Amino acid sequence: MRVIAGSRKGHKLAAPHGLDTRPTSDRVRENIFNLIGPLDGARVLDLFAGSGALGIEALSRGAAGAVFVEHDPEALRAIERNLDHLRLTGARIVRGDVLRTIAQEATAGAKYDLVLVDPPYGMLTEIQPRLARHLPSLLAASGLVVLETDARTEPELPLPIRTTRKYGQTRVTLFEAVST
Repeated sequence: MRVIAGSRKGHKLAAPHGLDTRPTSDRVRENIFNLIGPLDGARVLDLFAGSGALGIEALSRGAAGAVFVEHDPEALRAIERNLDHLRLTGARIVRGDVLRTIAQEATAGAKYDLVLVDPPYGMLTEIQPRLARHLPSLLAASGLVVLETDARTEPELPLPIRTTRKYGQTRVTLFEAVST
């Protein structure tokens, strides 16, 4: 696994040991960021962060800051190692439950330009109602949610879909903030 583009292009990323995380492949990450477009100055929220590869890619491509939310201790260590190794600034790591964290962030009025959501595939049905409740209020006016799922799953959020694409066993769906 490596950083695809930006200031840290080509740098290798550490991944957590074991089978509890499923890192997004380089090819899928490259396609996600091609669909997103420029990130200069963006505020990013990386949920179920795993190795932090998605949020790190955003920082490398010019995002101003990224919040990484993860509960697995091994994954948290990988995120810390990756951020230290790449000397990236503007990062904050939240150790804890993703659903509790997004509820707290929404209550606090936090806004993000990009929310990256890559939950364990088998968990989506269980967590989708709470994602639907909190993610729309976390988006800035022109914000995007990128939701990675199993290719057979068509996720639903109360947001307009910009696009959905399949890459092998993976589906990537981009949702846009609701225009007001």
